[in-house]
Amino acid sequence: MGVLAVKLLLAPSFVVGASLATRRFGARIGGLIGGLPVVAGPILLVYALTHGPAFAAGAAAGTLLGLISLIAFVVVYARLAGRLSWTASMLAGWSAFAAATAAFSKVTLPAGAALALAGAAIIAGLAALPRRPRSLRVHAPPPAWDLPLRAGCALALVLTLTAVAGWLGPQLSGLLAPFPIIATVLAVFTHAQRGPEELVRLLRGLVSGFGAFALFFFTLAVSLPALDTMAAFSLASAVALLAQGLLIAASRRDGTERATRLVAEPAAGES
Repeated sequence: MGVLAVKLLLAPSFVVGASLATRRFGARIGGLIGGLPVVAGPILLVYALTHGPAFAAGAAAGTLLGLISLIAFVVVYARLAGRLSWTASMLAGWSAFAAATAAFSKVTLPAGAALALAGAAIIAGLAALPRRPRSLRVHAPPPAWDLPLRAGCALALVLTLTAVAGWLGPQLSGLLAPFPIIATVLAVFTHAQRGPEELVRLLRGLVSGFGAFALFFFTLAVSLPALDTMAAFSLASAVALLAQGLLIAASRRDGTERATRLVAEPAAGES
């Protein structure tokens, strides 16, 4: 029952939470929250509960390399979104993720080296993304079915990934754990409903938040061999939340984010 609850509740709930944060505080803050390991973290917890902590520790190290693939998805999607539909942008982003995953599938690195590569990829990804637009628009409130559909999309992807993990082994399972579930859901709905300008704000926030994502999985990789499963996940969660909380606090002091939040508040009040 515990494993089933993780699959059915955690990831969809986090997707809904990040979506609500986007409406209330603006796309950048929503992206920062989405950058937390809100989907890959529960997937690794399922790995640990079903395949053991050693499997999950190996997968956590692989997930640090998988983060590079996730950044490739974000950059490709963002670069194409201004001139292509959300469908074409999504498929191109998924293709970039698949190509990067294939390239890393034969690579095994210590957790420290993988963390360093992930950090470099975050810096490169921010440089490659389009600049954050200065113009702001008021958007109509989303339809009533919006949040249930987002949660359902996240659930379907989580169930698929966790179902095949046992066949793939820890390295490939770890590489696939950062599959852009929440990134796809947030990006597609933002692109379709609010346009490419708001999408860029969201994705820049998402990549900025990936530092906490990387710290979470590095902490898991080094602590799972020494601690029990729940202690290791609690420690990793505390590290990630502290890092992301500091980043969100700094971002909310930014003048651009305050302006975005003022525009977003009426839409949130109408929803």
